[in-house]
Amino acid sequence: MVAREEVLPVAKRAPKNKTLTRIWSFRYIYLFLAPALIWYLIFAYYPMYGILIAFKDFKYNLGILGSPWEGFRYFKQFLNDSSFYDVLRNTLSISALKLLFGFPAPLILALMLNTISNGKFKRIFQTISYLPHFVSWVVVVTLLQKILSPNVGLINDIREHMGLDPIFFMGNPNLFYPLVVLSDIWKGVGWGAIIYLAALTNIDPHLYEAAQIDGAGRWSTLFKITLPCLTPTIAILLIFSLSGILNAGFDQIYLMQTPATLSVSEILDTYVLKTGIQQGQFAYSTAIGLFKSVISLLLIVVVNKVSKRLSDTSLW
Repeated sequence: MVAREEVLPVAKRAPKNKTLTRIWSFRYIYLFLAPALIWYLIFAYYPMYGILIAFKDFKYNLGILGSPWEGFRYFKQFLNDSSFYDVLRNTLSISALKLLFGFPAPLILALMLNTISNGKFKRIFQTISYLPHFVSWVVVVTLLQKILSPNVGLINDIREHMGLDPIFFMGNPNLFYPLVVLSDIWKGVGWGAIIYLAALTNIDPHLYEAAQIDGAGRWSTLFKITLPCLTPTIAILLIFSLSGILNAGFDQIYLMQTPATLSVSEILDTYVLKTGIQQGQFAYSTAIGLFKSVISLLLIVVVNKVSKRLSDTSLW
């Protein structure tokens, strides 16, 4: 007799493909991902067809697909633009300063918080340190303008009482970079320290006990146990920071810009906004944005490969 194959209901029958079978097994979990996937498809991937504007002579009446092709005309125009080197220099300068002073700041704060034995004080200090992260750059820059104002600012009031002349901090090109870096550190240091604090909790406490028995001091423990254990976390965050070196911080820079500091504050993002929105050169500004995205993609691939070769830590 031929054995009858048990027939499952259609609704409960799993696909035969291994990948589909695995997806079917975790179908309820994938349902939770559906809203995020739909969001990315609609707002991140679907608009990507708009990069075609960078290769076309965009005409309103013809639309994106109907506009004539121009090839790499706008890329060449940007590379030959007299402002190209100034914009690129300002972007790299601000990003490099943020990386140099801002990247180690959360690590240092996390190490300091980790040494505090009073749990209540530690929680209060940590809460205070990451609260600025939730304050928008509009509020932060407004506070800076009020504090550093040459007329009613707190700093200049103190200077006047000391018999010194007021300084227009926000309009001084020599002070623009220090203000950008310090305000960026103040706003993000507490939030960045959370990642390092989470990594510190994963370090085996027996390592510290063994080091203490061997007579290791605080600095020896820091450089021989703590930092080596944090190396993977530091490497991953450094990869992200280096790959985003062309993102100097649009919100912060655009709000802190003044006509007097334009020569040192015009970055790629603000330049794209002004050429695209204010001047109506949509194809040209799209080409600049695409140029920046391609360079960022190449950077993250190269930095990831270098990190994998040097420290065996990488994103993929």
